[in-house]
Amino acid sequence: MRIIDLSSPVDAGSFEPDPVVHEVMTPREGALHMRDEMRRHFDIEFDPDDLPDGEFLSLDRLSLTTHTGTHVDAPSHYGSRTTYGTGVPRHIDAMPLEWFLAPGVVLDVRGREAGVVDAADLRKELDRIGYTLAPSDIVLLHTGASAWSGTSRYFTDFVGLDASAIAFLLDAGIRVVGTDAFSLDAPFTTIIAEYRRTGDPAVLWPAHVAGRHREYCQIERLAGLEELPAPYGFQVACFPVKIAGAGAGWARAVALVDDQAPSARTP
Repeated sequence: MRIIDLSSPVDAGSFEPDPVVHEVMTPREGALHMRDEMRRHFDIEFDPDDLPDGEFLSLDRLSLTTHTGTHVDAPSHYGSRTTYGTGVPRHIDAMPLEWFLAPGVVLDVRGREAGVVDAADLRKELDRIGYTLAPSDIVLLHTGASAWSGTSRYFTDFVGLDASAIAFLLDAGIRVVGTDAFSLDAPFTTIIAEYRRTGDPAVLWPAHVAGRHREYCQIERLAGLEELPAPYGFQVACFPVKIAGAGAGWARAVALVDDQAPSARTP
């Protein structure tokens, strides 16, 4: 079994609309911190210089959103109410784990200007690779946007799904849709420009708003899709961190490729 990393990093040194703050406590600072905590909580005096090399453990503190790096959006990210089920969307800690370990299929939508792809585009790509979607599949959009990760261009130059495209996937029973772009919808600037041109509210983040009416999850900010040996014939594992009451959770998404199995038919 070969493991291919499909995740982008959480990197305080990269450009982010919501900056990441990463503070590192060194092993020496950790020793001093431990001394202070032992004194405060247990009334124990301990000399940190008694430790090997005078060091204890390092510690990282981060301030960031759950939408930094590769992450899974929960239904509660899309709105406060739903037209399905109880009317209350589930948070990331309540999502079924089996959703996040499933066969994957990559749909290549590279080479397009910033904007959207529609259902016809997705059908054409499925026909090209000779694949029929199954309800358990995890669909991954290869937009090529990951090449700009870490730069401001990453947030403006990509393609997302329009209303017909997300409806096509959800109608096929898909419950998890991923992208290597910043968002499963088109860039913010593209969406606002289209809304001003048409006055149609249906163009406002349709892939996300669809989650108010159909329960599904998105994986955003994937990477490494170009490393996959074929558009299907592999498993995706993308378990989100269990953050109570959160609308998203970070994930270390990977592809599991069985190199001993018969190869999937390549285009």
